[in-house]
Amino acid sequence: MKHKAAGHQAGTRDGEPIAGFASVEEWVKARIRTIPDFPKPGIQFRDITTLLADTRGFRKAVDELVQPYVGVAIDKIAGIEARGFILGGAVAHQLGCGFVPVRKAGKLPHRVIARSYQLEYGEDRLEIHEDAIANDDHVLLVDDLIATGGTAMAALDLIEAAGGRVLGACFVIDLPDLGGAERLRQRGVEVLSLCRFAGE
Repeated sequence: MKHKAAGHQAGTRDGEPIAGFASVEEWVKARIRTIPDFPKPGIQFRDITTLLADTRGFRKAVDELVQPYVGVAIDKIAGIEARGFILGGAVAHQLGCGFVPVRKAGKLPHRVIARSYQLEYGEDRLEIHEDAIANDDHVLLVDDLIATGGTAMAALDLIEAAGGRVLGACFVIDLPDLGGAERLRQRGVEVLSLCRFAGE
């Protein structure tokens, strides 16, 4: 019988403290590089490549994303292009389930389901193969970061259009001031993030 993670509280995952750090959140944040004024002035770009390059950091991040869902019947992990592929593939491997790439328009070779979403200037589109998710599949959505939530909401729409049920959405980073995680919660999706950064 499929079920949600018993006793799991949505939000930032604190986990057990690591030597020298008060929490897993602080430990993860210390391995994320901030690049100011990229891709435009005023933006603080949170670069997880430094976390991924750290052997212990990458493993710990994946373990923390996986742990609340151990023992939960999940059929598919949906990873959003592009860093969601790295994290989502590792999560799928750990949980022993399939992986579905959520790709930008024109990248998938077979027939697709598509959803558009708004950007600051214009719009973009995400796609999945029409046969990637079966009716009533239980799906976990994975990406590196949740900001305004436009991409994640489009991915959620795709999964539901395919007949899947989203059990939760997992991110390394949440930018809560931009409201994306709250938008997902308002759609009834449990949201897990490993750390939060203020502002953009």
